[in-house]
Amino acid sequence: MRCDVLTLFPELILSVGSQSMMKRAQDKGLLTLHVHNLRDYTDDPHRTADDTPYGGGGGMVIKAEPIFRAIDRIEQDLGEIRMIVPSPQGIQFSHGLARDLSLETRPLMFICGHYEGIDERVRTHFPVEEISLGDYVLTGGELPALVMIDAAMRLIPGVLGDPHSAQQESFVESLLDFPHFTKPVEMRGMSVPDILMSGNHEAIRRWRRKESLRQTLLKRPDLLDRHTWSSEDRQLLEEIEQNYTSTSCSTTRP
Repeated sequence: MRCDVLTLFPELILSVGSQSMMKRAQDKGLLTLHVHNLRDYTDDPHRTADDTPYGGGGGMVIKAEPIFRAIDRIEQDLGEIRMIVPSPQGIQFSHGLARDLSLETRPLMFICGHYEGIDERVRTHFPVEEISLGDYVLTGGELPALVMIDAAMRLIPGVLGDPHSAQQESFVESLLDFPHFTKPVEMRGMSVPDILMSGNHEAIRRWRRKESLRQTLLKRPDLLDRHTWSSEDRQLLEEIEQNYTSTSCSTTRP
């Protein structure tokens, strides 16, 4: 997986890229991260990559010229690339989209706006995809780009130490993850569930499945509408509902 990031703040990307799993993925040759400073593609002595907006108003807008030059140069070197603009106007980022990015054979280019965004002619001229992390606005596209890279990268086989980890997490099956515990057994009067220390693998698997359904029911019941239900899941959900008498903690079984 190759990712190219166009940004006014390369240090921000490089600092995160040199840590933790993202660094490990690069060390293993499973991820290549290239950061391009937009100021390197300017042609004036002050390396100006942003300017005031036409029509007035506050803030600054990233100029089109350095972005055009950067894309032209990178396409000349790499051929076809998939261009992504982190933007609150885009489609909602999801596990499915992360999976799609992780399987992409073309290099991924993240064009990071800042301040008031980027010149609209970039979107008009290039086949960019706008992707949003949610209905809120950040100061720039660097953090969303890093989130997307991280979410996609960790789905590549070999990145995570345990190959099953990415298959057992929230949203993989439209369910939230089950609770996790580690040492010590007791902490401030709270104990690890006995079943997790029982050694009974089938009972542990069933407990985890039930807790995953419970967490989803309580925190994100909307996800249950997208879940593919097995007979075991229906039985577990019925057991969960029987433990709750409040209507706020119940749902209509599929």
